[in-house]
Amino acid sequence: KYKITSGKIIFNGKDITDFSPDERAKLGIFLSFQYPEEISGISMTNFLRTAYNSLHKPVSVLEFRKILSEKSKILELKEDFLSRYLNHGFSGGEKKKSEIFQLAVLNPKFSILDEADSGLDIDSLKTISKAINSMKKDKMFLIITHYKRILEHIDPDNVFIMLDGKIALEGKNELLERIE
Repeated sequence: KYKITSGKIIFNGKDITDFSPDERAKLGIFLSFQYPEEISGISMTNFLRTAYNSLHKPVSVLEFRKILSEKSKILELKEDFLSRYLNHGFSGGEKKKSEIFQLAVLNPKFSILDEADSGLDIDSLKTISKAINSMKKDKMFLIITHYKRILEHIDPDNVFIMLDGKIALEGKNELLERIE
């Protein structure tokens, strides 16, 4: 529950400051969390189908299974992963893969990834980076990180350095080297 103390959020020319999370999602905004919640009793498949059908034209179970199969290849997920409860008992890497998988299935216009590299081993980092790279061609990503590790696998268009909640520096990839 964040409170906006000043300013506005403008998305595609529309003031969405007071929009609820589901209203923002319907506009094509996706937010991944540093620490995704575990939700027992709801499988990945059921969660994603409900979310997908609320954001897009509803599809049949068979059509949705095809979408899941196609998108799971991006992250090299096994079929049993999709039947597990949402993030329940997942390792840190599995939680991050779960969120990037959700992003791939839901196909938002703009994705905010809050510390997508947090708690990842190098193999998971490479897998997630590869998935992001495969999707970034026609989408916009805001990747929030404290380390340049993930950016060694994703080539950002722009880099912004924040200090005390304000953009202190902006530039291209070479800014990362200068800061490091």
